[in-house]
Amino acid sequence: MDGKEIAAALEQLESERNIPKAKLVEALERGLVSAYKGKHKCPDADVRGVIDTKTGAIELYLYRDVVEEVEDPWLEVAIDELNQYEGIKGTVSVGDKSATPLDFENLDLGRIAAQTAKQIVVGEVRDIERGMVYDEYIDRVGELVNGTVQRVSNDTVFVNLGKTEGLLAPGEQVRSEHYSVNARLRYYILEVKKSQKGPQVFLSRSHPGLVRRLFELEVPEISDGIVSIESVAREGGSRTKMAVTSADESVDPVGACVGTRGVRVQAVVDELFGEKIDIIPWSDNREENIMNSLSPAKVEKIIEGDSDKEYIAVVPDYQLSLAIGKEGQNVRLAAKLCSVKIDIKSHTQYYGDPQMSVSLGGELDEDGYLNPDDFLNDVEADEAAEAGADGDVQETGEAADADMAEADDSGAAEIEDAGEAAKQGEIEDAGEADGSETENLEEAEENTEIQDEQ
Repeated sequence: MDGKEIAAALEQLESERNIPKAKLVEALERGLVSAYKGKHKCPDADVRGVIDTKTGAIELYLYRDVVEEVEDPWLEVAIDELNQYEGIKGTVSVGDKSATPLDFENLDLGRIAAQTAKQIVVGEVRDIERGMVYDEYIDRVGELVNGTVQRVSNDTVFVNLGKTEGLLAPGEQVRSEHYSVNARLRYYILEVKKSQKGPQVFLSRSHPGLVRRLFELEVPEISDGIVSIESVAREGGSRTKMAVTSADESVDPVGACVGTRGVRVQAVVDELFGEKIDIIPWSDNREENIMNSLSPAKVEKIIEGDSDKEYIAVVPDYQLSLAIGKEGQNVRLAAKLCSVKIDIKSHTQYYGDPQMSVSLGGELDEDGYLNPDDFLNDVEADEAAEAGADGDVQETGEAADADMAEADDSGAAEIEDAGEAAKQGEIEDAGEADGSETENLEEAEENTEIQDEQ
């Protein structure tokens, strides 16, 4: 066996497979030792191989215990035998280990043994590659990785990650997304496990960490440590709520994540195929966080419940459905974002006084709720609320005086109009009159004529 060819083969494997030469040498040594043991049928023998990485020279040694009487020549060697060799005599004693060199160049391993050695080396190289892949991806758990959909089998998506294959389980998929073959997407590395077939990399497209990592890529302030993502609550494919804070008072954390004209958040939305993202400011005050997390609904009051993890959010009657959200999604995401339990109550449900909501605009229906079509806008509602009870009484008195004055003016106008009609002999129509109104007009004309004659 040519040592130069072995050295060249090691160099080629190192460059192609990106495997350190030291590990390749160890694999080759184990393969040769296994072939030797198989050829000579000495599985228990302590045979060790040494390969020179520069020259490719191979040496095999048989290690045996030094004894006085030999029972197994593959495991033991007599001390008298060793004393016969020059350079060894007097240097060993009973109980030592003796290394006997084997003439590897003249060894006839045979075809079967050579084939066994090849299989062992190939298997060792494959195991080395799998171990390297595992070591690489185990350190990347929680990060993003680019991958191409390779195939779909039994609702499981197999993704080509380059060095290995990733698995996207049905539970980590987004229902609204379609994973077509050759589609290139970003994935969140959820977990890495060892198996008989090699390392298994489990991916996710629905994990909240995917949104977090995407914003870290798009927002430089996050990677610089100025803006921090405090919490993320997500329902993949539908909606995400993300709370952010800033270490610099001059930097708006929400504005930094949104970007100029929304370019930054839009890049994340495009990657998530149109998923809605709500970005809210984070506060050290939990009640304030709950108020912000229930956005876009307006909250009147936050009340702590029986424990520090339970809260009641009181909202205006007309904001109840908005605060709860479609199928409870808004309050569910808000609870996840703040890590608390939130119970939504309308103003009427909590205070038991539907009349309190009239100041917000509109009239109450039969059930005591406001008609959404009659709501005042925010400015009008604020002005109505500031008026207060005293203002309501004063406005009621002024309204009554105004009605009386209006009635007097109206009566005077009617008398004046009647006088003019009497002098001119003309009566103007005030609208579409029925038969009885016509008779009254005729009688009025006759009375007017009699008065004129007198």
